[in-house]
Amino acid sequence: MEAGAISAETSEEAFKHCAAIIAIPVRNEQDYIEDCLRALSSQTGEYSYGLVLILNNCTDETPAIVNHLAAELPIPISVTSIELPVQMANSGFSRRIAMEKAALLARGGAVLMTTDADGRVPDNWVEANLSILRRGIDAIAGRAELDPIDAVKIPKALHEDDARECQYGQLLDEIYMLLDPDPADPWPRHNEHSGASLAVTLEAYRRAGGMPVVSPGEDRAFFEALKKIDARIRHAPEIAVTVSGRIVGRAVGGMADTIRRRLFQRDIYIDDQLEPAADAVKRATLRRAFRAAWKNPTRAALESIAGSVSLDRATLGRLMSFEYCGAAWAELERNSPVLIRRSVLVSDLGNQMTKAFSILSCLRKEAVSTPQSTHRYDNALFGVEEVA
Repeated sequence: MEAGAISAETSEEAFKHCAAIIAIPVRNEQDYIEDCLRALSSQTGEYSYGLVLILNNCTDETPAIVNHLAAELPIPISVTSIELPVQMANSGFSRRIAMEKAALLARGGAVLMTTDADGRVPDNWVEANLSILRRGIDAIAGRAELDPIDAVKIPKALHEDDARECQYGQLLDEIYMLLDPDPADPWPRHNEHSGASLAVTLEAYRRAGGMPVVSPGEDRAFFEALKKIDARIRHAPEIAVTVSGRIVGRAVGGMADTIRRRLFQRDIYIDDQLEPAADAVKRATLRRAFRAAWKNPTRAALESIAGSVSLDRATLGRLMSFEYCGAAWAELERNSPVLIRRSVLVSDLGNQMTKAFSILSCLRKEAVSTPQSTHRYDNALFGVEEVA
């Protein structure tokens, strides 16, 4: 395939043999875009792939750098410069545009991938993602790691706070895994959903409705949409992309904003996706029971779950008519007072970690002694109280 930026007339021809098309939203990334593109153009393996770059509202030297590189890199690159209205000039909308263009260029079994313009992918990034997808997986979430040079500029206290929060997230994820295992996503795994490393089949992308137009958090929202269509998602710990640790970012509410905010004031709550340990037990146990009832909706099963989630059996029966179990579960979570997500205070994190360790100690022992065991929702069973 010829190198260089390609015109609208020849883009489909240049991309038709690509096994993967990588979509990247770009805005004022003159300090990072060259490293990003050179890493992407130096992938190992026998797979062919191409890039779709959407440059939006750039006011620095990014367009000039991209155009120069597009003429010399050995992969097809489609470059589009656009000027978005202020209310639309965000990561969610621009990533949606990039992914939609990539989807239009995809042919046959081509998959869609995306990363960030300040990221550096490893040299086997494309190959590693494609290898996993071809085992029957629909989507892959990779990890984002801070550039070590940038990381040393961040105060030690922030690293320690982040490490504790990440550790707690992993403890909760192991609780979810043991109480409600997912064959597509076995342990070890991680719990990140970052636009820095995302891969998805074209079919799953379309069924999920494409990239949500929200900002920040379009990456998390996309994985929530995938869950609603029962997509097989793998959180691959071996796939990681290096991203900048800058404190002046391009996305309001993104990683850079979080780092800058925490430099001046500690957050009151940890990540809103992380709940009290007792709630994790409840959620995972009820979700497993709901999945079982979805497959075999007997009257007894429906009555048991209806009582557990404080919903009437008619409402639960309506959810059983949904096309996808994931969508039905999301609706149940939205309506059940029992499953309202509660936040964890930073000041209570140590206490919640102790509870999580206690729960996992019981679960790990039980998993070894009775691998096929099922669990009823009873926090007393794990030595923790219902109220966090």
